[in-house]
Amino acid sequence: MSYTDELLAKYGTQYSGFEHSYKEECEKLDIAVALTVLRKEEGLSQKQLAELAHKPQSTIARIENGTLNPSYRVSVTD
Repeated sequence: MSYTDELLAKYGTQYSGFEHSYKEECEKLDIAVALTVLRKEEGLSQKQLAELAHKPQSTIARIENGTLNPSYRVSVTD
């Protein structure tokens, strides 16, 4: 059992919302790392990606540093 698993087992039941908060932070980190890696692989600056996404550069920076959890909409077409 990893240290993280031990913490989840110990505090997950003691503190309401601990496990949910932990999982949410892990998701933000995964998104931050993925976006940063993909952006760099494509040779884009944050500003260039922001222009392509029609968002401010600060939004890209906040996603990449984990302070913003991005939301997205998926549209289904026939």
